[in-house]
Amino acid sequence: MEVESVMVTGANKGIGLELVKELVKLPKPPRFVFATYRDESTTQALKEIKDASKDTEVVPVKMDITKTIEIADARKIVESKVGDKGLNLLINNAGVLAMQGFPEITKENMLLHFSTNTIGPVMVLKEMLPLLQKSAAQKDSGMNISRAAALNISSSGGSMDSLSREQSKQFLAAMGYRTSKASLNMAMKVVALTVKDQGILVVNMCPGWVKTDMGTDFAQLTLSESISSILKTLPQLNESHHGAFLDRNGKVIPY
Repeated sequence: MEVESVMVTGANKGIGLELVKELVKLPKPPRFVFATYRDESTTQALKEIKDASKDTEVVPVKMDITKTIEIADARKIVESKVGDKGLNLLINNAGVLAMQGFPEITKENMLLHFSTNTIGPVMVLKEMLPLLQKSAAQKDSGMNISRAAALNISSSGGSMDSLSREQSKQFLAAMGYRTSKASLNMAMKVVALTVKDQGILVVNMCPGWVKTDMGTDFAQLTLSESISSILKTLPQLNESHHGAFLDRNGKVIPY
């Protein structure tokens, strides 16, 4: 995978941190990796990657994806580095999961998930769109990761089709999370159709059930297993995947 610049949201831990770690280890790593975080006290591991990186400039960026002004400030930082080349790849990874099912579900729980898992990624993509457009303009045909792309980390938990086949009721307690991810899938499908003639690839992807704070130790995959699969799949994506919802290996997930 060859990209000039990547922005990863929620990069201080879990999937986001592993993405940064693996991106700088690529045979031809990005020139810039913009790694966002909310809390300065949680960035030690990210700073260690930054200090150890020789070929990539890792740029930590404070950005809460629920705060419009911080998203705008982040864009200015990215723009100051990439200039007219624009941003190649935006990875909307930041998310939240707070278990609560029906009928216990509260308005606050639902709003927490929609603000972070649906609205946040849309607002980040909206703000970074001019930079993605600049990157897309560097090449004149096709859709691929190296030209310009937005990868949205979604979840099979947002698939209504898969929920109808599940046997275990324990996963129903993630009601706010599930509905927000289903909404993310629809929102990004709308975005994909809206920008389809601009050369910007938009894809939603489930990383699998990963051993993170969110996924817990009961999960099926290690961070390395998940992210290595994602990074192998990304270079294979093209216009036929535009607006699609895929698993980490590139297989379409019905939703």
